[in-house]
Amino acid sequence: MKTTFLTVKKKSIFAVLLCVLLAGGFCATYFGVMASTTPKPVHTIVIDAGHGGIDGGAEGKTTGVAESDLNLAYAKTLKGLCEDFGIGVVMTRKNENGLYSPTASNKKKSEMEKRKQIIEDSNADLVVSVHMNSFKLSSCSGAQVYYASGNEQGKILAQNVQTSLHNSFKNAKKLPSVGDFFVLNCTSKPGILVEFGFLSNPQEEINLQNKNYMKSMCFSVLGGILEFFK
Repeated sequence: MKTTFLTVKKKSIFAVLLCVLLAGGFCATYFGVMASTTPKPVHTIVIDAGHGGIDGGAEGKTTGVAESDLNLAYAKTLKGLCEDFGIGVVMTRKNENGLYSPTASNKKKSEMEKRKQIIEDSNADLVVSVHMNSFKLSSCSGAQVYYASGNEQGKILAQNVQTSLHNSFKNAKKLPSVGDFFVLNCTSKPGILVEFGFLSNPQEEINLQNKNYMKSMCFSVLGGILEFFK
């Protein structure tokens, strides 16, 4: 893993990050300056928007929102923020379509193989897979970060991101968990799967669709990524 990342601007970056999180808004002018002055990315990450196409994932009980649509919206938001901070991004899914081959008899297997191929070809430093949670009990809420068993760098990344989320959203879990997910197990790169919230929780389902809430959550994930690169 590379050990340098915009060290000259590190303190100012985190100051701005904290300011924005507390204010609940975003500094468009600052980001414009960052975009014009940031050098060629030192780090690159894969952002994986889960599901897509015929696989809509979980569904909101109140509004009927599809997880796949929210995953893509969060992935694109996180992509924009990462690029503003000088991080290169490779997306596995860029639109509402699935990654499987239209002619594949087993579309789930085809989709997973495509995600693995993109991750392997990316030459990225880490992987962030974006998902929404659901459970039979509607009282369950809060963001949860997962990492692959045995991936020590993935565990450190997960701890940084989970702490950043919990510091900004008190219902977010305090500690990350081991997760047995293909997108994490298919690579030796540090990787995390972020369940941003529960679509089975009526209030959280509404919050997750709010643009400012979305940006704040993605900013918290970015904060954990920056801490990991530091």
